[in-house]
Amino acid sequence: MSVKLTLVSHYLCPYVQRGVIALTEKRVPFDRVYVDLADKPEWFRRLSPLGKTPVLKVGGTAIFESLVILEYLEDTLPGPLHPADPLVRAEHRSAIEFGSSILNDIAGFYNARDATAFWTKAAALADKFDWVEQRLDGEPWFAGERFSLVDAVYGPIFRYFDVFDRIGTFGILDEKPKVARWRRSLAARPSVRDAVVGDYGPRLLRFIEGRNSHLSQLVVNAGIFRKRAA
Repeated sequence: MSVKLTLVSHYLCPYVQRGVIALTEKRVPFDRVYVDLADKPEWFRRLSPLGKTPVLKVGGTAIFESLVILEYLEDTLPGPLHPADPLVRAEHRSAIEFGSSILNDIAGFYNARDATAFWTKAAALADKFDWVEQRLDGEPWFAGERFSLVDAVYGPIFRYFDVFDRIGTFGILDEKPKVARWRRSLAARPSVRDAVVGDYGPRLLRFIEGRNSHLSQLVVNAGIFRKRAA
């Protein structure tokens, strides 16, 4: 593709990471511009009427919503990450939508105000990963030996748990060996590993600490930042 691609990003946004992983897998050069979603610049408001990242600028045209961006990249760039068979492709799209619902539950998990709501969200997440465990067939990727857009979507999901595991043990991914294998494979994939800035973990911890939630208090109780300072 000869037209310039620019991915407007936020440092912590998992939906941005989907686009980064797909572009990296397709070996397409692109620029990244970061915005502060708590203080959106006017140029960003004009590009993103929903006020969310990611936005992909294709020359002078802006595309928003991560799934739209992924489908555009599939339609226009070589190195397909969707399966060719229409039925299998539809199944993968279903798994991607399920991944988006997991992200919504993760937001509910780190925003839960009290212990009761927190553990309710943890149980809901555990139930969703039960489905993932049952669905996985083969390895190292979702569909076996071929990396797909489903993998690009779940890599950022598991990255949250790399940080959650530093705070405490919540049982969400326990006794799910196929999920554990998939998580390890994704963590080692360069496109997944390098989709975020090097200080992503501390940034996410600081973000969680500021949510005034039950998990925020657990971050404080764990003394993570005090330990780093010491």
